[in-house]
Formats: sequence, C-alpha cells, structure tokens
Amino acid sequence: MAQNPTGPDRQGIPELGRGLWDLVVGYLKQETLQPVKALGRYVAFGAAGSVLGGIGLVLVILAVLRVLQEDTGSTFAGAHSWMPYAVCAVVALAVVSLAALRIVRPARTPGGSK
Repeated sequence: MAQNPTGPDRQGIPELGRGLWDLVVGYLKQETLQPVKALGRYVAFGAAGSVLGGIGLVLVILAVLRVLQEDTGSTFAGAHSWMPYAVCAVVALAVVSLAALRIVRPARTPGGSK
C-alpha cells in the first residue's frame, strides 16, 4: 500500500513555516523579554532603596548635627560654633567614601580569593 504524503500527520511547507516562526518568536520572548522584565524590577527596587537610603542618611546626619549643637552645653559655643558642621561633614564624607570603595572594589567570593 502506498502512503499518502498529504495525510493527516503530514504538514505542508506553509504550516511548517508558521510553526517554526511561532517557535522562534516564543524562544525570543522567553530569552529576552523575561530577563529584561526581571532586570527592570531589580533596577527599580535598587533605585528606590538608594533614594530612601539617601534620605535616611541625610536625616541621621541632621540629627547628629542637632545633638552636637543642643546637647553638648557650651563645648561648641562662641568661636567653636562651626565644629558641629565640620564633624557632620567628616561623618558624611566617611560614609560616602566607604560606599564608593565598596562600589569600586569587587565583592569577595566565599572560600576563594578575588
């Protein structure tokens, strides 16, 4: 008995082309769009955390300034009234320097060297 090449289990060239196109489009969506969406969420949470962390740092430095101005008695009175500002500036620069060093230096891997 001869087999019919156009039977129910055989597809024509246009159907195979559409199936290949659907496969390629599905693969590209899976390998490009999903990782980009995940990266977008990662960046959004990182940016929000940076903004909130920066606001918190400013408020802490301001609190340190107010404590130095109000609760140290006459220590920073008169000619030394600029010192609370200098102390807060040094603390802020130290925090910024530590953050910059952490950004520049690669993280250490556990159990290995750099």
